[in-house]
Amino acid sequence: MPDKELLNERAHLAAARTALEAMRQRTEALDVNAADPIAAAYLARALYYRAESLKDDPGTALFFGRLDTTTNDRWYIGRRHVGDEHGDPLVIDWRAEVSCAFYRATHHDPMGVTLRRRFGIGAGDITAYEDEHLSDRQEPETRSAILAAEIERPRVGPMRDIVATIQPEQDEIVRADANTSVCVQGAPGTGKTAVGLHRAAWLLYAHRDRLARQGVLVIGPNRAFLDHIGAVLPALGEVRVGHTTVADLFDSRPVRSFDDPAVATLKGDARMAEVLRVAVWGHILAPTQPLIAPRGARKWRVPAYEVGEVLAELRGRGARYHAARDMLPHRLAHCILVQMERAGDSPDDRVHDAVARSPAVKAYAAAHWPALDPARLLHRLFSDPQALAVAAAGVLDPAEQDALLWRSPTRTPGAARWSAADLVLLDELSDLLTRTPSLGHIILDEAQDLSPMQLRAVGRRCTTGAATVLGDLAQGTTPWATTSWAEALSHLGKPEAHVEVLARGFRVPTSVIDFAARLLPVIAPGLGTPHSVRDNPGRLDIHETLASRLLDRLVALTIAASQEPGSVGLIVPDKRVDSVTRALTAAGLDHGVLGPEHGDVDHQVDVIPASVAKGLEFDRVIVLEPADIVTAEPDLRTGLRRLYVVLTRAVCELDIVHAQPLPAELAA
Repeated sequence: MPDKELLNERAHLAAARTALEAMRQRTEALDVNAADPIAAAYLARALYYRAESLKDDPGTALFFGRLDTTTNDRWYIGRRHVGDEHGDPLVIDWRAEVSCAFYRATHHDPMGVTLRRRFGIGAGDITAYEDEHLSDRQEPETRSAILAAEIERPRVGPMRDIVATIQPEQDEIVRADANTSVCVQGAPGTGKTAVGLHRAAWLLYAHRDRLARQGVLVIGPNRAFLDHIGAVLPALGEVRVGHTTVADLFDSRPVRSFDDPAVATLKGDARMAEVLRVAVWGHILAPTQPLIAPRGARKWRVPAYEVGEVLAELRGRGARYHAARDMLPHRLAHCILVQMERAGDSPDDRVHDAVARSPAVKAYAAAHWPALDPARLLHRLFSDPQALAVAAAGVLDPAEQDALLWRSPTRTPGAARWSAADLVLLDELSDLLTRTPSLGHIILDEAQDLSPMQLRAVGRRCTTGAATVLGDLAQGTTPWATTSWAEALSHLGKPEAHVEVLARGFRVPTSVIDFAARLLPVIAPGLGTPHSVRDNPGRLDIHETLASRLLDRLVALTIAASQEPGSVGLIVPDKRVDSVTRALTAAGLDHGVLGPEHGDVDHQVDVIPASVAKGLEFDRVIVLEPADIVTAEPDLRTGLRRLYVVLTRAVCELDIVHAQPLPAELAA
């Protein structure tokens, strides 16, 4: 029979659930009354989001901890605030300042806490509790069994929040100042992605008025990754955070061609920014003839040298090309008005505007400062060797210029076969012409894989805001992957960002991380070795078999793994996805297939191409033929990095099935 204390806690949970439902009903019952339709629609939208954030999840509890303080206060810590009919708090939001002590208080620094209680949760109810008496400095520090069980709990479906298990070093990053950009170097299983998402939730809680207006955006590597993390923020009550992939960020035109790695790397090089800048501003023509502007019975003349001074002054303002172009007619009109005043006239603002809009002034300005289109400009650069040579002089050598030129250029930009790297260059050109709007905050995950030009493009979207940059230098799998956070942050426009290192692994077990870490001296020399802090060392088994029996062994292991609770991920070389799915179907195994453009939350078993595995995790992972995963990449180092990513997706157990010899770095 449950003890009295446990019954009291369950009663408090029931009261909190009743209060939350009442809060939701009150929100849904509110009438939308506004002075105009636009205000009414805005209010209705706000009330809808408020009601959505008050939904209860019957599968979990509204709170996961309790704090008793030296001031005799008692606070229940949960995913959202819940108040009773009098407004008194039954549950405190985990993001509130008072909740900070739940994550950071210790016997050495109790932060005013006398008792910290953690709750074990099962089927939405409280099953157990565990107390730490922080006021007793003689009590030894012990590891929480409830905390360990929650971290290692199997799951099927998308990533869940970690509010019940946030560690002190993670909490410090989550609650960093809103104006501070943070870069998190995190080894596999350290929770860097979860930290970034919880930081977004905390920022919207602490600075809602500003950030709800300016916007918060999460950028991930592919659609499967976004599907994997998509449930975290809604579970925390935040349903208005944008999610996008790096590719979708630049999706201005369809991708119709693919660059080879060397050309893609060159197009992603930071030097391309200078080439494009020169190409844009090189369209301004130095005047050789004066401006003649008729006005009434007179003609006013602005000498060419004076027009040249105006052009130089506008170029030096630091404005975007088209913004400065829009100023030019007004600056020329000002020169004419100065002459009018010297002649004894008294022109006013209406005269100034009329002169600026006059055909002579507009035509002269357009001739010397023409309007530009990003696609037409890039099309010309890649089609015209002379135009590219002028823009790239002193920046790219002749061989690099030749590599950029199209072998079969199209006549018009509309028929051009743009590559993904081209779209990033188009984005750079668009910003040179017209400033890109800035968001309040950006969460950028797997940032180590972005090229300098991609980083510049992301940075443009948070010039007046801050960024949370997440990644692992050891997991860089693109030819242009960065090897230095200082360099990456410089391209992002956030060189002052604080770099925080997460080295304690909570999700990847010791047996797996130690095995994968054998690759680190080759793929990331000098990077610290991560270590797992889990009590459960996990399981690692390597199965060598004949090539003819490879799929049979894979299917047998999958059947055995699917008998246990939790997710199962079959990570296979991209070229083997079809044969693996056919083998699973023939064996009658229900499964999903993850790809770059879609995830899967409906199956216990998923087949994952190695190129899509980054950022995902599964309770049990079966890796097929590591040698093929390595050789699929353009070079050995990139292939070993891809393998490092693949091996570290396992939360509990890892099976490796191979017929070819394992890479020498693993077989050591």
